[in-house]
Amino acid sequence: MATVGLSSAGVRAHAGKRPSHFDGENRGAHSQPVNRPFRYRRATAAGDLLIAAAAAGASWALSRENVDVAIALNAIAVGWPLVLTAGSGRPDRLFGVRNTYRDVLQALAGLLSVAAIVSALLSVPLLGPAFLVTAAVLTAGSVVVRLLVRRRLGRLRTMGRATRRTLVVGPAAGVAATLDRFTQDGEHPLSVVAACIEDDGTAPPASIPVVGTIDRGLPGRDDALRDEEMVQAVRLAAQRVRARAVCVTAGSEFAGDRLRALTWMLGDLNIDLVTDLGLSDVAAHRMGLGSMGSSVLLHIKQARPTRLRLLAKVVTDRVLATMILLLISPLLLGIGLAVKLTDSGPAIYRQVRVGRDGLFFTMFKFRTMYVDADLRRAELLDSGDNDGLMFKMREDPRVTRIGRVLRKYSLDELPQLVNVLRGEMSLVGPRPALPEEVAAYDSTARRRLVAIPGMTGLWQVSGRSNLSWNETVRLDLRYVDNWSYGHDLQLLGRTASVVVRSTGAY
Repeated sequence: MATVGLSSAGVRAHAGKRPSHFDGENRGAHSQPVNRPFRYRRATAAGDLLIAAAAAGASWALSRENVDVAIALNAIAVGWPLVLTAGSGRPDRLFGVRNTYRDVLQALAGLLSVAAIVSALLSVPLLGPAFLVTAAVLTAGSVVVRLLVRRRLGRLRTMGRATRRTLVVGPAAGVAATLDRFTQDGEHPLSVVAACIEDDGTAPPASIPVVGTIDRGLPGRDDALRDEEMVQAVRLAAQRVRARAVCVTAGSEFAGDRLRALTWMLGDLNIDLVTDLGLSDVAAHRMGLGSMGSSVLLHIKQARPTRLRLLAKVVTDRVLATMILLLISPLLLGIGLAVKLTDSGPAIYRQVRVGRDGLFFTMFKFRTMYVDADLRRAELLDSGDNDGLMFKMREDPRVTRIGRVLRKYSLDELPQLVNVLRGEMSLVGPRPALPEEVAAYDSTARRRLVAIPGMTGLWQVSGRSNLSWNETVRLDLRYVDNWSYGHDLQLLGRTASVVVRSTGAY
């Protein structure tokens, strides 16, 4: 008869070594034995109240000569936190702050509508300078509060704090795949402390303790009894490790009514339930939840930017590139002169790269190597830090002294602004590839060519030359599949910080 229960081997593993790689209580926080939660919902609410008090004070100071207007504006300021709460302006208790701007802007739109109606019905001149100041303080203040809370939450999670102790449930292969995706870049709200394995004969991952096993049922076994046994096995495993969340992996037997029963049980214990669908690198704005009949459906929207958004990207590229070139023209002349004085070669290095849809173009850079660098490349292939299709070398003897400085701060990339003006590149996009790299692309890597290559991108702000080939491809595909105009602006801001710190540059 099939059995469902706790694995004694898993218990021993849990009692012995607890890998800090997954356990948020230990990761980066050895001096603090307890993983104290960050009450980000309370922090956001407290911030909204402070902003409301500041707005009320400002509105009273500006409109105290008109008592009716002052009272109305104070009422608006006091009601602002309630409007945000009604509009789901609070962060999710598991994943933290989301939709930093949308909820605040929706609350602002509602505020403007109410103010206009009250002003018309009661003949109170609300829509004046005092109202504009009040609305500006409320809107800007609430956005800043959410940005600060989100930043604080991200830092704590980087240190392994403000996370939820999580039990992973599923077959061994599904658990291993989930753990692999969990350890990739980004925030980590879940701290995986143990696994409950659905035994299919496959060896469980050795990186975390296994505190529960669920054997596969035999034909003819009573389904209702098996469902109850499986749910109880997860309950015992979750209670053993004091889990605050349970993650069901792809390929798990928990589906349909069985998953619903698991939800009820965990709800009674105040334990959160999440499911890993096996998807990777899909942005939140591409996902939508819906229903049909009694089924809950997840809609993955296609990455098809509208013509208007693409036009906005092109216009932004050209305008910013023109402005930057005009502002830094003295710097460009100085760098060009310094490169020229290094040896007798040209200041600008021209190299053929592959652009959108596989079209070749000539990319411009300040020359950072000696003039015979391309001829010497073959003799250095065996001594380089090769990874996949990329040739990298930390101490490349072909790089000049001035070239090392230019590479450290990415100053050698500035002439690519000309490529942006010509429409061959964008300010933000995938890494521009060499023809020999593209010739060896598989079907997955070739999707990078859907977008215009960029001067910066996710690869630039995530490690630059420190990234492996597979990581570079994954980040470029994440950018291509999840592109948005707002994300481009965020990447431009993050690039400045990375360049100043010279992270991953050599």
